[in-house]
Amino acid sequence: MLKQEKLALCAEDLREKLECWQDYLQNEKQVSPHTLRAYTTDVSHFIAFLFDHLGKSPGLNDLSAVSIRDFRSWLSRKAIEKTSNASRARSLSGIKNLLSWLDKQGIMHNAAINTVRSPKLPHKLPRPLHENQAFEVITNGDMLEAKNWIGKRNNALFTLLYGCGLRISEALSLNLENMPRDGFLRVIGKGNKERQVPVISIVETTLDYYLEACPYPTDDLNRPIFLGSHGKRLNQGVAQRAMRRIRSSLGLPGNATPHALRHSFATHLLQNGANLREIQELLGHTSLSTTQRYTEVNAEEMMRIYNAAHPRA
Repeated sequence: MLKQEKLALCAEDLREKLECWQDYLQNEKQVSPHTLRAYTTDVSHFIAFLFDHLGKSPGLNDLSAVSIRDFRSWLSRKAIEKTSNASRARSLSGIKNLLSWLDKQGIMHNAAINTVRSPKLPHKLPRPLHENQAFEVITNGDMLEAKNWIGKRNNALFTLLYGCGLRISEALSLNLENMPRDGFLRVIGKGNKERQVPVISIVETTLDYYLEACPYPTDDLNRPIFLGSHGKRLNQGVAQRAMRRIRSSLGLPGNATPHALRHSFATHLLQNGANLREIQELLGHTSLSTTQRYTEVNAEEMMRIYNAAHPRA
């Protein structure tokens, strides 16, 4: 949420609307905690910039009057602060979201924002693991863990990510009531969109092994499936640290992350004959173009194999 010291920089009319916007993002739009945090951080930075730039507390009229030159000055300041192109593009997206909401609510309109160009971003491809690397991760999740149940938890989590293609945030948001039923798992993804994902037997088996070993009671169905050592919902950072330890011990590449298991799920399905529409549904992508990135990964791998194997390559 916007910090109080940043809200204090605003005029009262803008402060009130910012709180309404945050409420809209959280309760109506139901964006992820990561998106909410990113947007509010970006808007906080922009408000601080306007306060310095205008020499006064900005209000709705000031926000409406911000020119393309002002927006460019703000983005230039972020560039001077060594902010990456990707972070500046995301910051601009956050401001656009706020101004679009204010416009749709009939509160104010800014004509300049739609003429501001987003910083150019490099074309990035997903970085999946090879099949044998993914298998090493899901079978060695218990490495270096002093407590047996925590090792089984890691195995279950990483197997779920690779076996079902979940985002780590989706996996960690699951409660016991969401355990697989009849070979399917119900997942709530981005934008609060629900999808059904098939569950292979190894995923169910590792989940069962983990829950049997877990020292915390399982009678409350609203309890998180994945717990930290103190019995609270497992934090993403803890899972990522566990993956880093496994990666280091097994000598795996730097792209061996929890999210890479989702990329690996999609890439390996594509390599083994699944079509893009099916993979799109399984991943919960809104746009097919997002899923199409995996065809480029597949082509890259095919060229690597060709160059390595062809006698005249």
